[in-house]
Amino acid sequence: MNVFKKALFLYNGNAGSDDIEQKLSATLPILTQSVKELTVVQTKTIEEAKSCCTNVADKVDLIIILGGDGTVHECMNRIAVKEHRPAIAILPGGTCNDFSRMLNIPQNLRQAAEAIVNGEMVEIDVGESMGRYFLNFWGIGLVSETSQNIDENQKKSFGVLSYFISTLKTVNQAETFSYQIKTGDEQYTGDAVMLLVLNGKFIGTRQLPVSTIDPADGKLDVLIVKKSAIAAFRELLMMNNSNYDNEQLTAFTHFQTNELTINTDTGKEIDMDGEINGTTPAEIRLLPRHIKMVGGRGTY
Repeated sequence: MNVFKKALFLYNGNAGSDDIEQKLSATLPILTQSVKELTVVQTKTIEEAKSCCTNVADKVDLIIILGGDGTVHECMNRIAVKEHRPAIAILPGGTCNDFSRMLNIPQNLRQAAEAIVNGEMVEIDVGESMGRYFLNFWGIGLVSETSQNIDENQKKSFGVLSYFISTLKTVNQAETFSYQIKTGDEQYTGDAVMLLVLNGKFIGTRQLPVSTIDPADGKLDVLIVKKSAIAAFRELLMMNNSNYDNEQLTAFTHFQTNELTINTDTGKEIDMDGEINGTTPAEIRLLPRHIKMVGGRGTY
């Protein structure tokens, strides 16, 4: 069992009171088994959550976030800049909860709390680009356009399904862009519909079948999608085999690196962990094992 002296539990108080009471009753009694002093804070806005992380990070051993990918992303950005960085635990409370899936955290809240109590402490790589940090992915092209095309009413009604509806709409409208990428020893140029820099395997709840992705290996996986077509999806499935040959790929380019510079013919909006932040050009580097996180047994 994990044991922490001091921990902060953050949750969004804007959700319906009945729902919140149910979530708290499913998690708090379990979490208190591992934490000697647990402070529970109800936040009304993401700015309040971010401020709380900034002010408390130096004073606790663990920050438990009950929220979705966006909340985790924003809170992590406040923690990543600190010299003393508390561990992070995620209770999945959003639509996709992608990085909690990467950490092998159950999507049922009671089971997730039990996984935090009995789980493994893992040191996770973090990506950094122009003063912003990402846990899961950095992307341009189709991925950021999909995020912007999501209908908020559909998201409330259909949850995860809204991402697939948006993707289908965006695929039909996908336009190629020209890119130039420089790493420490290589250069890549061409046209693409999407460019992903990956630290995690899940996007929109779907696991990318790329066997080399590991958020603790000191490497980022770069996936360049050259065209939006059935051939691209066939090749993506092929990449789940660790013995696949890069020379076989025609719809993708895939490589690993710990730093890169990306330029595009026109400024492309950047999606980091599902949040739009800035436009290209961009420089990206990996911070190896930068943050400790609590993962479920047998994490990735």
